[in-house]
Amino acid sequence: MPVREILHLGDPQLWHPSQIVSNARSYETQEIITDLAETLSDFRDRQGFGRAIAAPQIGEHRRVVFVRMSPGAHPMPLINPQIIRASREVMELWDDCFSFPDLLVRVRRHVEIVVRYLDEYGSERQITARDDLSELLQHEIDHLDGILATDRAIDHRSFAMRSVIK
Repeated sequence: MPVREILHLGDPQLWHPSQIVSNARSYETQEIITDLAETLSDFRDRQGFGRAIAAPQIGEHRRVVFVRMSPGAHPMPLINPQIIRASREVMELWDDCFSFPDLLVRVRRHVEIVVRYLDEYGSERQITARDDLSELLQHEIDHLDGILATDRAIDHRSFAMRSVIK
């Protein structure tokens, strides 16, 4: 499967909500998962960061997210992920995105969430995510709903170039 082009901020496709995946084990779904994995790996090799990617970022409007927190970490495809519980406690952080790799956006995210999803075999799973994984899953699920970190900015001063913040 190929490394796919990542859509960038300004491409109207990024604001389109994604469709529910009806068959997690279909060839099409498995192909999307593979393309997401290879695209994430390629991006991380070229840019030096990256933990997850959502299908809309490669122009596939299906509810699929691929997470690999670090190069050696266990891959975690999530199909039709849904946040079923979120903590009242929130955190503020600088959010980044493959679709605008040089821009950071200050956002608020829940410290802990519970996500229900299907794995690549079609089995229903549930994960409790806290801190880094929580904010990451919220970011990726937002992509599936056509929401970008820029839409979640705390205020008009919540934008910075990566080179200035790092």
